[in-house]
Amino acid sequence: MSAKHSAGERPELLLITDHVRYPGEAFFVSVEAALQGGADAVLAREKQMDSARLLAFCSRLRELTRQYDARLLVHTQADVARAVGADGVHVSSVDIRELPAMRRWLNKPDISLSASCHDAAQLRQASDAGADFALLSPVFPTASHPGAPHLGVEAFRELAGAASLPVIALGGITPENRAELIGFPVAAIGALLGAEDPSEAARRLRES
Repeated sequence: MSAKHSAGERPELLLITDHVRYPGEAFFVSVEAALQGGADAVLAREKQMDSARLLAFCSRLRELTRQYDARLLVHTQADVARAVGADGVHVSSVDIRELPAMRRWLNKPDISLSASCHDAAQLRQASDAGADFALLSPVFPTASHPGAPHLGVEAFRELAGAASLPVIALGGITPENRAELIGFPVAAIGALLGAEDPSEAARRLRES
C-alpha cells in the first residue's frame, strides 16, 4: 500500500467495476480515465468471474491503481486480494459476520475491510465486526435495480451521521446530483464507466 493511504481511510471517490455492462478493452480505458480525473480507489466487484479470471482482471487493475496512487479493493475474494497485493477486501451485507475471521486469515493490518449496508442494523453490525468503512445504498434510484426502493438524501444523511464508522454513499449518484451529498464520499459505476468522458465525470464528482 502506498504510504499515502492508511487501512481505515475511506476513499473519496470509489469506482466500482461492472465488466458485464462495460466489457472489453474500453472498460480499462474508462477506468484509467476516471483515475486520471480523481477516482482514488477501485472496487473489483465481478461476482460472475471464476477465480482465475478474477486474478488476471485484478492484476491489471492493480497495475493501473498503482500508476495513479489509488487503492484497489476486491469484493469477497480475500485470497485474490492477497495474491495481487490489493489494499482492501469488501463484502456484501450477508457476509458482514465473516469480517473478523477474514481479518485473522489475512493477518495484514494495512489491508482495509469494508461492507455494503442498507440500514442502521447493518451499519451497527459492520462496525461491531470491525469494518473500516461501509458503503450505504441505494441513495437514489439506480439503473442496475430499476424500481427498487431507495433511501433518499435525508434518510442517507441521518443513517450515515449516526453511524459509528465512516460511510460512503452509493446508488444512482451522478455529477448532477452529487451536490446533494456534500460532506460525504461517493461511489459510482455507470456515472464513471458509462460517461462519455470518465475523467471529467470523476473531476465533477470530486470537486462537488
